[in-house]
Amino acid sequence: MGVIAVIGGTGVYDPSIFENIKEGTLQTPYGDINYTKGSYKGKNVIFVARHGSHHSIPPHLINYRANIWGLKKLGVTHIISTTAVGSLNLNFKPGHFVLTDQFLDFTKSRVSTFFEGGKDGVVHVDVTNPYCPELRALIEANAKKLNLPIHNGGTYVCTEGPRFETPAEIKMYKQLGADTVGMTNVPEVVLAAEAEMAYSTISMVTNFAAGISKEPLTHQEVLEVMDQLSSSFKSLILATIESLDPSQDCECHHRIAGFGGFHLAD
Repeated sequence: MGVIAVIGGTGVYDPSIFENIKEGTLQTPYGDINYTKGSYKGKNVIFVARHGSHHSIPPHLINYRANIWGLKKLGVTHIISTTAVGSLNLNFKPGHFVLTDQFLDFTKSRVSTFFEGGKDGVVHVDVTNPYCPELRALIEANAKKLNLPIHNGGTYVCTEGPRFETPAEIKMYKQLGADTVGMTNVPEVVLAAEAEMAYSTISMVTNFAAGISKEPLTHQEVLEVMDQLSSSFKSLILATIESLDPSQDCECHHRIAGFGGFHLAD
């Protein structure tokens, strides 16, 4: 049976919602990852805190390749990612959940592939649907059962960070079609695609973006909103895990079949 992973973003650091938890460290070709292994309703679950357990890793220094490679090595087939985002869409209000379906990449210094030529070859992964439609539909259904405000679909613009964006940048992103803004979804979603895992992000809107919000943005504001809604977030994650069959095959598991598939070479 496959394994479900939860990547906890800002404000989501606590794996104690799972049962039989055990801490672990795994060596990867890209560095070590720390993770927590547990279970819920008979499903095996791996939890990774994207920013570290004490939010000590800024967005541009996260070891995305180690995290995704490590999850693949641990047998993960489906990833539920969590993020805190600012909203550029007035219909996506603070406290709402968004299931991103497209992204705009405005990062600058991140390695976004496992395939850098040489013995690994070159792979051009298709990201027409970067976020698994089946997994998004499942999360949406569970959110509706829990009466949570959720939007299935939205374009996430990923910026380099760790600074917040200027109002001029937000105005530009909005003209390009962005609905939310964050700092961590790229290259994570692309690497998950290369590693042939089903991946979906649950974004929590914590504020309106710069120039839309009438107040200056603060990280503390983000943490406060995440804390207020943490119980809803946890309920949605647990409901999704309970209803998800990690052994179910998905197109996401064959994204690079034409290139020979993804292999965990040391």
